[in-house]
Amino acid sequence: IGGKPKAGRAGSDQPKPPASSSSANPPRLRYSQGGSSSGSNNNSKGAKANYLKASLLSFPPPAPPVPAMAGLLHLHSTLLPSASLLRQRGGAQAVPRRRRACRVEAKIREIFMPALSSTMTEGKIVAWNAAEGDRLAKGDPVVVVESDKADMDVETFHDGFLAAVLVPAGESAPVGSAIALLAESEEEIPLARSQAASFSSAAASPPAPQETVAQEASPAPPPPPPPAPVAVSVPAPPSPATQGGARVVASPYAKKLAKELSVDLFAVTGSGPGGRVVAKDVEAAAAAPKKAAPVAAARPDVPLGSTVPFTTMQGAVSKNMVESLAVPAFRVGYTITTDALDALYKKIKAKGVTMTALLAKATAMALVQHPVVNSSCRDGQSFTYNSSINIAVAVAIDGGLITPVLQDADKLDIYSLSRKWKELVDKARAKQLQPQEYNSGTFTLSNLGMFGVDRFDAILPPGTGAIMAVGSSQPTVVGTKDGRIGIKSQMQVNVTADHRVIYGSDLAAFLQTLSKIIEDPKDLTF
Repeated sequence: IGGKPKAGRAGSDQPKPPASSSSANPPRLRYSQGGSSSGSNNNSKGAKANYLKASLLSFPPPAPPVPAMAGLLHLHSTLLPSASLLRQRGGAQAVPRRRRACRVEAKIREIFMPALSSTMTEGKIVAWNAAEGDRLAKGDPVVVVESDKADMDVETFHDGFLAAVLVPAGESAPVGSAIALLAESEEEIPLARSQAASFSSAAASPPAPQETVAQEASPAPPPPPPPAPVAVSVPAPPSPATQGGARVVASPYAKKLAKELSVDLFAVTGSGPGGRVVAKDVEAAAAAPKKAAPVAAARPDVPLGSTVPFTTMQGAVSKNMVESLAVPAFRVGYTITTDALDALYKKIKAKGVTMTALLAKATAMALVQHPVVNSSCRDGQSFTYNSSINIAVAVAIDGGLITPVLQDADKLDIYSLSRKWKELVDKARAKQLQPQEYNSGTFTLSNLGMFGVDRFDAILPPGTGAIMAVGSSQPTVVGTKDGRIGIKSQMQVNVTADHRVIYGSDLAAFLQTLSKIIEDPKDLTF
């Protein structure tokens, strides 16, 4: 539009209506560009106003007036119809949106073999705490698993029913493999059991490659679930707690209670799932009158000449010992007089202090002054000065060896250290130690003095810098500095160390410091 308006538009009260609403191109506003005479300007303004009114009749009313520039922007957006409005004007019906079809499928979850430690590759099922068909709540212990260091209860993370057990008690499974199926509802138990049967058949006879390809090309539909059976609770008959005569299957609380009541678990008949000994069985055995027959008769003798496979713990010990052969280790021995330490031990023994706690405390105090002996080398390229002094102490338990750790032994007083050590030993013998309680040691003690062993060498555990073997304290004829002959109690200690990090002079200085602390132990009780 410029100059005089076109015929049919200038001076008309009713402008020519815009194109049909069915047109694909919506009407647009036109603006005057350039100057013109006053009359033509007035006519142009009138034509534009009338055209604007006619255009607005076909669209929703604009928003309330706003400032000039913002009004133009808003007016422009108002005059552009939406895609849905154009479809309605063009007579086209809106295309309905496609919605995903929701299918409610049965929820059958797999219970996996957990990794209970960083070195665990497979676990052995000690006992199932629930039978097939039992209802489980989130957090319930469902199975007891033997790791390479301890027996631990494994909890379920979901509510449901224990539909099928894939790995029975006494058998092992790799970490991450399915050991049971958990159904969300009771009606889904038959379907879960049919899946468990397919698992068993696949493990027993794996299909040929040609059959596998055919199955992938045309998968067979799952069989329809049979009608849900009526659940009937049948009490299981009591069975002995021993499995093959090698170990006892009992709950952690039952083991603790048996220790407190001096009850031999091998003589107790378990009433729990799979013959597992529970607390009430121990209490009943403690209340029952003592039999004249010896308790040892309950344990069958191991036949001579038989071959027995490693337990999970024995396998882990074997693996660590083989790995230690790759470390260039050396040994340094030292003789320490223990008269003052023995006197201190007799004085504070009644307060619950143990000799192991005294040795651990003395060792930790010496390591404070010699941090290189507390260091470790793992990659063969560097070594680490450990920030904490954690004394691991070797303990022999039924079927293996474990090293409970006294963490921050240099910072605890001797009484707290003794209480902590007693707690760790009880948990170790009940096989209830947590991973951080046996794999965080930075220096290891191995004490055979209580058996009368005067000296021995220990094998360096992988990932640590040194281990000290402690022999018994024995009266020894010695020559004093003034030329006299006397008798003193002395013990032999031998330290095995990683020669990549620790040198002979380092161990010599450490053993001199340790000897001074033990021969003048007044600082051990502070």
